[in-house]
Amino acid sequence: MKFFGTWLALAALSIASPALSQTSPTAPGKLVQVGDITIHYVERGSGEPLLLLHGFGMCGKGDWGDHLDELAKTYRVIMPDLRGHGWSTNPSGKFTMRQSAEDIRGLLDQLGLKNIRAMGISAGGMTLLHLTAKYPDRVKTMALIGATNQFGDQARRVIKGEVSAPLPKEVRDMFDSCASRGQPQVRDLMAQFQSFASSYDDMNLTPANLATIKARTLIVHGDRDEFFPVEIPVEVYRAIPGSQLWIVPNGDHVPIYGSRLPEFLRITKAFLADPKPAR
Repeated sequence: MKFFGTWLALAALSIASPALSQTSPTAPGKLVQVGDITIHYVERGSGEPLLLLHGFGMCGKGDWGDHLDELAKTYRVIMPDLRGHGWSTNPSGKFTMRQSAEDIRGLLDQLGLKNIRAMGISAGGMTLLHLTAKYPDRVKTMALIGATNQFGDQARRVIKGEVSAPLPKEVRDMFDSCASRGQPQVRDLMAQFQSFASSYDDMNLTPANLATIKARTLIVHGDRDEFFPVEIPVEVYRAIPGSQLWIVPNGDHVPIYGSRLPEFLRITKAFLADPKPAR
């Protein structure tokens, strides 16, 4: 699915799967206390663990629902809802990728997982960048989809330009499908998203920071990404030792849905299964 226009910003740094089920009043997965929040996560399949992180404004099932069945054939898939998303709580009312990485580290500690495979969409990928830069031994292989190491002028312009724009029904439905606490939760997430336009101390990972990452890394990026131009993933690719870069032709912010789904699964499954270390 691809969205156009300045209102794209409020799609919250992820392009949702076309098929989203409505939320239910009962959390479908498990709940665990991590620091000041309760994290909700869903598990499917068996085998080695695979962590899937969604984009901002969404939830695990919302962003990864179309991929889940296939990935669960090979892995023990773990899909958490990030802080304040889905059925996870956020008493602070604030969101940073850096804090999100600490939340996920805490979840991995609770589950006894030390060195895992992971994939992250947009804000989920940025969470993984913070996690692997600070804790290099927690992730051994990861795929980053539509992620960035810094918010550039293009992203800030898109976010600022969307503040007063009307929100189309398609985007409202996308938010609503993951908002277990209804419209107050949606409004909180929108406000947090808009604050990214003036945030300079969160996504500011330098090439030196990225060079500390040990995980085998696949960077997936659309050459028509509305937020992050291709210069950004190229910079990340050059900085992370041994990383691989897949620029998707005519791809938008998260080019892994619809007709691109089979190719994405084929390439990422082969990458995740490759035992060779990054270095």
